[in-house]
Amino acid sequence: MGRNGTGVAIISDSSYEITFSFQGKRCRERVKAKPCAANTRKLTQFRAAILHAIEKGEFDYVKTFPKSDRAPAFAEQPGDVLTVEKYFDSWLTRKKVEVKASTYKGYYGIVNRLVIPKFGKLVLSDLKRAAIRDWLATIDEKRHEKVTNKRLSNIQSCMRSALADAVDDEIIDANPLAGYTYSRVERPVEGEPEDDVDPFTPDEQAAIVSKMRPGENTLAQFFLWTGLRTSEAIALNWSDIDFIGGYVRVRRAITREAKGVAEYPKTDAGRRDVKLLDPARAALLAQKAITFLVDLDGPVFVNPTTRQRFSGSHQIWRVWQTALKHAGVRYRNPYQTRHTYASMMLSAGEHPMWVAKQMGHADWTMIARVYGRWMPSADTEAGNRAVEKFAGKAGKFAGISGTKLAKTS
Repeated sequence: MGRNGTGVAIISDSSYEITFSFQGKRCRERVKAKPCAANTRKLTQFRAAILHAIEKGEFDYVKTFPKSDRAPAFAEQPGDVLTVEKYFDSWLTRKKVEVKASTYKGYYGIVNRLVIPKFGKLVLSDLKRAAIRDWLATIDEKRHEKVTNKRLSNIQSCMRSALADAVDDEIIDANPLAGYTYSRVERPVEGEPEDDVDPFTPDEQAAIVSKMRPGENTLAQFFLWTGLRTSEAIALNWSDIDFIGGYVRVRRAITREAKGVAEYPKTDAGRRDVKLLDPARAALLAQKAITFLVDLDGPVFVNPTTRQRFSGSHQIWRVWQTALKHAGVRYRNPYQTRHTYASMMLSAGEHPMWVAKQMGHADWTMIARVYGRWMPSADTEAGNRAVEKFAGKAGKFAGISGTKLAKTS
């Protein structure tokens, strides 16, 4: 019971032990404090407060002794004693075998460079939306430059996924990020474009292709007329090309993080058949002489220097930078070939849903948002086909069948 039956005992020159009973169990907890009369009185009062809380049914063992080995046994749920660091570490270990290598690398960086340094010592159940929101509002990652909303979305997506698993595993009651996404108001900087969509003109396309080596020029033209991501194009084998049917089967992608190993696209929409337009077909026919005769089911595109398949999009970027420099074209990264494809298709009047499917999107919401200004909006014949097809019956039903409807313009 401790000294003189008080339940408080000195056990070393730097600590005490408090003894009490809780839920039918005898509990001993060590408290760091230099033994002296004053500290003995304080700890005796502390124990009395514990007994009073126990009697009223208000004692919280976890909050009173959060670092105690006994705390988990008295916790209502594991999240009351599990730290953010410990949970996210174990979550990452599980995700390593569940997601693509590139996805795991993104999760790993977010968790270890951002989440754990900020919230690691916090008990998981104490991680609240307000704290996350306030942190995101001021977070800076590099050179004190505020991160973009896209980056903020990626951070929250990672945390939301981890916390959703914690709810499913009954570690915490609720996901603080469920149904919520924080974003900042982003104002365009004077003199800079409002978005990163900056397609190449036909003259720029021709100049770039003309300054590239055989095997590189075919790849560039193929990019421009299929809209494939670099990671998708370098993963293509000749068995993915159907010249008779006129399409390219996109089923894999090779990222730098995957170290040259092909992975499946993240979404079902990413696994698609892309129509083989004539410029893309011409590029493949020229590429045949370089790789098809070497390996009938090997890679379509290879590094012209090593004669091996590209191991990641970073190798494309090096080639691309040199080509634009020699062509005298203002630099934009290779991803702009994808934007160029979309803008060309939409400017020509192709249906946005068709463009979305070609590019691997489940619907055309993103197409409309990102490429809306390339969609024709001044079609002088818009609506006339419907008038010609349906106006006769509509007029008859309205009792005006004898009225001749003027053709709109």
